[in-house]
Amino acid sequence: MHPNNPYQKLYDFKQLVSAYPKLGKFVTTNLSGELTIQFGDSAAVYALNKAILLADYKLIDYIIPKGYLIPPIPGRLDYLLHLQDFYKEKTGTSPLKVLDIGAGANTIYCILGAQHFNWTMVGAESDYDAVNIAKQNISTTLSLQEKIEIRHQENKSFLFKGIIKAKEQFDITVCNPPFHGSKEEALKGTLRKQTNLNLQNQKKDRTSNFEGQANELWCNGGETLFIKRLIKESTRFKSQVRFFSSLVAKASSLPNVEKQLVKSKANYEVLRMEQGNKISRCVVWWYN
Repeated sequence: MHPNNPYQKLYDFKQLVSAYPKLGKFVTTNLSGELTIQFGDSAAVYALNKAILLADYKLIDYIIPKGYLIPPIPGRLDYLLHLQDFYKEKTGTSPLKVLDIGAGANTIYCILGAQHFNWTMVGAESDYDAVNIAKQNISTTLSLQEKIEIRHQENKSFLFKGIIKAKEQFDITVCNPPFHGSKEEALKGTLRKQTNLNLQNQKKDRTSNFEGQANELWCNGGETLFIKRLIKESTRFKSQVRFFSSLVAKASSLPNVEKQLVKSKANYEVLRMEQGNKISRCVVWWYN
């Protein structure tokens, strides 16, 4: 994990249960005598992440209906920490206004950006129900109301158009694109994760969950095509966004993403991120 990620050590389950007592029913003691939860249980993962938001990020309440993607906070925070380092290296300053493409019902990047970094956040989401869930969660905490705006992307053919307003400026964009290319692929991935969790020591896994709506988990062409769409459309907004970025979960996606960046005449860097045994990356691009 990023050296500034506070979740490198074991969770303080006593503090977290104090913030969200319902987490307590999922907490057990592992063979090493450490408190933990069953990370293969989506209800337990939801309770853990809700407790973190209430305890560490001072949210008044946070509710994600069953079936929507549960946001594992350590990995989400890692992405933003790496972007902050990149931005400071390039500009000598910190981002002030950030756009999240595909914020989802959980709107986790907006919440972390606002509460951990004190950024002004705009979350774009095409799912109308997810927009309403996100707005409801934000409305319960005053500091979120002051720093986060959720915008509905009414035309699913576009990612930036209809979201970025005329003359509006952003320092950087973030995106966690749909990972899989089909429902079948997503289900296979879920079964693979569940099997791995049953074989691993629980304390080694802090990121897996198995909920999610269709648009959160897969799209035609998977993450490769989605990121290529991001890059193509970004050329139209290069005067309004200083840096664009996206997670690239699969190493196999990177060559095609880089080809599109070269074709679009973008400058770019690939940032490597490690979380335990998991290696991921994000790509950041910009235009002269």
